[in-house]
Amino acid sequence: MTPTPILALLLAGACGSACATASMPTNAGWQTSAELGAIAASGNTAGTSFSGKIDARQDTERWSNEYIASGFFKEDARRLSDGSTNSVPTAKRFALSSKFGYRLAEDTEKAFLLATHVEDQFGAYAEYSTIGIGRSTRWLQSADSSVDLELGPGYFSGSRQTGETENGFTVRGAAALRWQLSPAAQFSQTVSVERGTANVHSSAEAALSTKINDTMQMKAAFVARNDSNVPVAKKNTDTQTSVTLVYSF
Repeated sequence: MTPTPILALLLAGACGSACATASMPTNAGWQTSAELGAIAASGNTAGTSFSGKIDARQDTERWSNEYIASGFFKEDARRLSDGSTNSVPTAKRFALSSKFGYRLAEDTEKAFLLATHVEDQFGAYAEYSTIGIGRSTRWLQSADSSVDLELGPGYFSGSRQTGETENGFTVRGAAALRWQLSPAAQFSQTVSVERGTANVHSSAEAALSTKINDTMQMKAAFVARNDSNVPVAKKNTDTQTSVTLVYSF
């Protein structure tokens, strides 16, 4: 998994820093978006897949909070020797996260608390939870782009598909790039790295969103997740490519 050159340079220059959410304006209120994508195939190749995400952001004078729930499900139809078919799940992942950010002296500086929980039936870890604290900094700001960096310690607790449990302290760094290509199109990329005692977990997402109207967007995204230490017969990297409709309210 390789981030874009600009983010690779930023990560190296910040000692592996930063997945940050760009600083929100100081206007109080909620901003919520819901994503949905689905594919159904029949004939020689049969199966269905669904992906969804809800992203709610709460903004006050001092606080900038974000709550995310996402899921991905895939089921393939397999033909048996007697000619019949049965449906077999091949992907099932559900994730929750909450981030509470407190604005410091400058609006571009925040202290944050982050908590996540993931259940993945086919991943290297069957389930895991993390909690972390740290500082978020807006490293770059221009009229049409921004780069945010995060760095801080945390704690990890999870169980592998083999039944083994793992827990311990971690160090997490992340970066987020947002680039407004035009009034109707935006590109974003996030990169995060979490190093523990037995594993290094990293993830990256590149996404291009285009406006359909004031409330609807079309979003194409590529996500890659990597674990340095995985059980036998499991691959180190999982990828997911999606096209979804996004409704904001």
